[in-house]
Amino acid sequence: MIWKRILFLSCFMAFVLFAILEAGEGAAVGPKQAAGEGDKESLKKKIFLQDPEAANFFKKRGKRSTKSWDELNMENRQQLRAEEHRREYNEEQRNEFENFVKEQNDEQEERSREQIEQWRQWHYDGLYPPYLYNRHRI
Repeated sequence: MIWKRILFLSCFMAFVLFAILEAGEGAAVGPKQAAGEGDKESLKKKIFLQDPEAANFFKKRGKRSTKSWDELNMENRQQLRAEEHRREYNEEQRNEFENFVKEQNDEQEERSREQIEQWRQWHYDGLYPPYLYNRHRI
């Protein structure tokens, strides 16, 4: 039973809201719109084309007609320019990655060289050459 009351109240509120909004539309007309017929003529001139403009409008190329050489050349130039930009970007990214890898390898080599040097100093027994594997066996 409660849902019937809720439904009835919501429908009633919607009806009241629509009635208020419909009555309020008449007051929403601005002073320029209520001025008169002269504005309608200027709007028609802005919307509709003149005869020479309308004729040129229909002379424009359709979707299925062939493109002119100028259009084809411009499209080709744009595609070539886009490919060149893409190539430059990829080359720049590749160079940055190669430099990063080179730096990482250099750092790794430096760390391993330091570790090897520390190992040699730790295991040096006073004999030449200072390697653990060159000790005299007894």
